[in-house]
Amino acid sequence: MEGITDIKIPLKKIYSGKVRELFEIDEKTLLMVATDRISAFDYILPTPIPDKGIVLTRLSVFWFNYLKDIVENHLIESEFDKFPSELKNYPVLKGRSIIVKKVKKIPIECVVRGYLAGSGWREYREKGEVCGIKLPEGLREAEKLPEPIFTPATKEEKGTHDINISFKEMANIVGKETAEFLKEKSITIYKKASEFAEKKGIIIADTKFEFGFYGDRIILIDEILTPDSSRFWERKKYKVGTSQDSLDKQYVRDYLETTNWDKQSPPPELPEEVVRNTVKKYKQIYSILTGEEI
Repeated sequence: MEGITDIKIPLKKIYSGKVRELFEIDEKTLLMVATDRISAFDYILPTPIPDKGIVLTRLSVFWFNYLKDIVENHLIESEFDKFPSELKNYPVLKGRSIIVKKVKKIPIECVVRGYLAGSGWREYREKGEVCGIKLPEGLREAEKLPEPIFTPATKEEKGTHDINISFKEMANIVGKETAEFLKEKSITIYKKASEFAEKKGIIIADTKFEFGFYGDRIILIDEILTPDSSRFWERKKYKVGTSQDSLDKQYVRDYLETTNWDKQSPPPELPEEVVRNTVKKYKQIYSILTGEEI
């Protein structure tokens, strides 16, 4: 089975990201399509992951509906059968597309960490803090934090790595009121989603959200709580003091670390086994969280 890496439909494309394509439907609405492209270390890999875009889209829709009482989101329609008639001739869109509100994106990655992993763990080992937040001494890798912390990053243009910043730096960029709103909503969303996932045997170690202005309101956009944007650990395999086996994109990053790729040149193809295992992990987390199969 081949993955979908490009989308050709008779709408004006206004943005092409590492994974998603945005098309203009009219002045107020967009079509967001998730391809099967996968990125790592700020490069789009040459090998797609079949059905990945469907997993990302359907899992985001699940979470948007579950969390909509906390903050408004950009979702208008996810059912392909209810799409405008001119799009129904393009079955490639089914399952991997949603119609969304057009917003003015806020240039901040809203990262929430409940456990010490990844760049947070590396920074803690060096400084005893993460993004300016002082943490207790003696914490181990993958340890649960006393409380989830909000660690924003700049949302950089394609090809440039996002940069972790302090809350104060974030407030300087977007304004104190907006910064406070984003922090409060991000932590509240994370807590509610984590409680749900825990009941399913899944730890959400960390995740990131994006927001935008829809008129004068701030709403949740892009994807949420997917294996591309989050670290998912199985509770039964969880062990403090070491890196965790995860049901997310970390598996692909870990594989690339075993190759000779210098992260400066075009990335290598992924072996069939790595693709197969990645598909399995993405579908497994979707199934565990939603109770449905893809």
